[in-house]
Amino acid sequence: MAEFGDLLSAVGECGLYQKLLMLLLSLPLLFNPFQMVAQLFMVVEVPHHCDTSWIRAVGPNLTEEEQLNLTLPRGADGQFEQCSMYSPVDWDLDSIVAYGLNDTQKCSSGWVYHTEQPPSLLTEFDLVCDRAILNDVSQSVSMAGLLIGSMLFGMLSDRIGRRPVFLISVLLQGLFGLGIAFVPHFYVYMAFRCVVGAAVAGIMVTVVALEWVGVSYRSKALLITHTAFAIGQMLVSGLSYGIRNWRLLEIAGSAPLFGLFFYIWVLPESARWLVTKGRVEEAKKVLQKAAATNKRSLPPGLLEQLKPEQEVKSGSFLDLFRKKHLRKVTIIMSCVWFADSIVYYGLSLSVTDFGLDIYLTQLAFGAVEFPARISCIFLLEWFGRKKVQGILLLLSGVLCLILTGIPEDQPVAITVLAIIGKFTATASFSTSYVYAAELFPTVVRQTGVGLCSTMARVAGILAPLIIPLDQYHRAIPMAIFGSIPVVVALFCILLPETRGVELADDTGNNQPPAEVEWLSSKRSFYFFKVFQ
Repeated sequence: MAEFGDLLSAVGECGLYQKLLMLLLSLPLLFNPFQMVAQLFMVVEVPHHCDTSWIRAVGPNLTEEEQLNLTLPRGADGQFEQCSMYSPVDWDLDSIVAYGLNDTQKCSSGWVYHTEQPPSLLTEFDLVCDRAILNDVSQSVSMAGLLIGSMLFGMLSDRIGRRPVFLISVLLQGLFGLGIAFVPHFYVYMAFRCVVGAAVAGIMVTVVALEWVGVSYRSKALLITHTAFAIGQMLVSGLSYGIRNWRLLEIAGSAPLFGLFFYIWVLPESARWLVTKGRVEEAKKVLQKAAATNKRSLPPGLLEQLKPEQEVKSGSFLDLFRKKHLRKVTIIMSCVWFADSIVYYGLSLSVTDFGLDIYLTQLAFGAVEFPARISCIFLLEWFGRKKVQGILLLLSGVLCLILTGIPEDQPVAITVLAIIGKFTATASFSTSYVYAAELFPTVVRQTGVGLCSTMARVAGILAPLIIPLDQYHRAIPMAIFGSIPVVVALFCILLPETRGVELADDTGNNQPPAEVEWLSSKRSFYFFKVFQ
């Protein structure tokens, strides 16, 4: 809204107030990566075999080696089978030694693990053999939580405000994250992970630093805030390496959130959102506080020009599809977020498959996210949102497709390409956050971003289920992760450019001029009409 833009200029487009706000919004993002990828380090493979202690009843003096030789079959490589055993028999020991056992079956009494490390998710809940799929299912359940949170908290933040939703999300992540450390059963673990996933999504979609800064600072505000996520990625590898007990690790990654209780008193509501809801007096107080912090004075006449609207502006989920220009933006941006997520999580969750130490690989993945997000600040200002979004998405897909042709005995080459792919995928995802927030008007901004984030979470649910397809051919997962972003990148040319354009506040048909110029091409016009 033009009036609000004038006020923002008077308050200071990116002063001390906005910088402190960015710091406050960044702190919870430090812990989000922990909840999203730490499970990879809680389920590290260890040697195991079926529990065959049944034979101790007839041979109590058997050594461990003798027991295993009598009760476990060997594979083609000469090693004991990890997921099968000889069927127990009601014979005496001499008969077993003389005739041997032939019939095999799956493990019926649990497993024995050859490790001196503290308990992990894998060893405590037996996530091996037929139960190994539960690890991938739990990752998908966590992503389902992200999906629920993206939609629910996105709409709620447009209804009741950004501040209460952000505070509720931080509280839920802390409570249920800490609760995970004390769960007695794996299914309870998955239920808690779902709630934590919803809370993580609530934090991500309500980071609205760009509603407080001027046009030229929007990408900087959001991307600098998101660098905390990159730092958190690196902290995950350090914490996981130093704390091998999964319950203690969960406490270390969740308990610090309770230190943010002071947010109740210091975190402000979005003044732009307050104005769109007719709560002008509250908006004036917040703006005056911002001006005082920035050591600026608001002209009394300018502040008085901010009047309540005759009719409070509001938007709904249906507005995203009811208006032609919003429908096009919603459909394409939802596809873009889906593609961003499928390649981002496809690479992130495959960290154990690249052949090098997973802690170093995760550290490299986290380290590369920092320059990826920072570089977007400059790329978006130099080349605009549309070009950067399309090119980065295309590159991330192409790199995944190249990975399908690299031999397995080249782990260094695979890891290097995966890290470059993670760089472009992270930069593309960061661009999507900025781009989507600028494309949707204030009254439905968080609803629109929430819908896009929901599509990203659908991809996040699918990614852990696609990875096991490598048992049919190792190239299948990366072929899927690569082909989707390549296709979706082509549709980015249909989006309007938002660089340097003031944020829209209502759902009126106020398309940026750049889009109108682009539509002057007759061929492009007919292509665009398909999406209307």
